[in-house]
Amino acid sequence: AGGAAEEAERALAALGAPAEGGTLRLARNADLLVAAAEYEYAHGRYRQCYALTSQVLGLDPFEPSVLPVHICSMARLKLHSELFSLAHELVEEYPQQAVPWFAVGCFYHMVSDFESARRYFSKATTLNHRFAPAWVGFGHAFAAQDESDQAMAAYRTASRLFPGSHTPWLGIGMEYLRTNHLPLAMHYIKQAHAIAPHEPAVLHELGVLHYASGEYAEAADYFTRVAEHELPRRGRA
Repeated sequence: AGGAAEEAERALAALGAPAEGGTLRLARNADLLVAAAEYEYAHGRYRQCYALTSQVLGLDPFEPSVLPVHICSMARLKLHSELFSLAHELVEEYPQQAVPWFAVGCFYHMVSDFESARRYFSKATTLNHRFAPAWVGFGHAFAAQDESDQAMAAYRTASRLFPGSHTPWLGIGMEYLRTNHLPLAMHYIKQAHAIAPHEPAVLHELGVLHYASGEYAEAADYFTRVAEHELPRRGRA
């Protein structure tokens, strides 16, 4: 718990949050821990995010505000058995809510069963049409099967529901890049970059886009920035 609280202190300091009260306050304040976990997730530090979300769930095993980012971090870390167990528990406890079915969808996406993932993401959005993470998952599942039109429709819905997230814009841009619509790809990936200028996935796609456009110096610059981000992150893992 102490290590997770220290991660929270560091993440909240980066967010500009006041530091008074110290570790004990953080360890007992779920809202602050969730904010710190979301910060870590947005910066690609999935193991640190998982440590923080696990601390929140140690205080309340079904805290709704932390479950989406907790589930996403588990999927990123490929925690197959843990995510399977959590999804099963959530479906047993809250079958009429969107989050359990989102967890099931994330599990199937993680194991590359994209048809099943789409089915469960669809169920989640049916139960709660405004649940943005399920729309993002829906988009990812369609994209994994090269169904660009459906993927972009899902990403656009997510962008309306979650305007502060770079992920839907990046997803749309990646689909345009995959189908070789380079100006449109640039438009949407630049929107993602405006929201998350240091996000490695965004920088990587800008590198790919510039490379595809024959702009090799610009591509090298973005790829170098991704590498500079990854080296210290791996050192903390």
